[in-house]
Amino acid sequence: MDESTIRDRLAGLPIPVLRYFASTGSSNDEALAWAEAGAPDGALVVADEQTRGKGRLERRWITRPGAALAFSLVLRPGPDELAHMPLYSPLGALAVSEALAALDLPVQIKWPNDVLVAGRKVCGILAESAWQGGILQAVVLGIGVNVTPDSLPPAEQLNFPAACLEAELGRRLERV
Repeated sequence: MDESTIRDRLAGLPIPVLRYFASTGSSNDEALAWAEAGAPDGALVVADEQTRGKGRLERRWITRPGAALAFSLVLRPGPDELAHMPLYSPLGALAVSEALAALDLPVQIKWPNDVLVAGRKVCGILAESAWQGGILQAVVLGIGVNVTPDSLPPAEQLNFPAACLEAELGRRLERV
């Protein structure tokens, strides 16, 4: 995965600006810092590797190079959207599940923020907010998808059964 290929594949989508990292601690941390510095609505952070990725309840989400999809989207909710803040993670899970269902996979959502294939986790979603004073500035929606077998943590580190898309599909995938 490289920045040029990602930009080419995302051309035509409503993504105003993209930042790519070959390696970073956390795509959500990068996106939150960028949001606080003025990133526009729809700005996207993509990482090939995350060394300190995050999940819900302070769990770690590690993304090995070349193994998964790891990206964070900066969203700037308008006044009408503020009432729906608790839905950002579940809506992210719904979007990913629809994309995976198009691959004819048996997809389920483990509410509020996990996507399962055949009962095993293939995707995690984390919504975080950037506030200034008591005013919401942005929501960052981080999404991690296990693509290759290298994306899976060792079994002893799992607290829920995990899977990757390549194993479920029985074929190699291009991540972009």
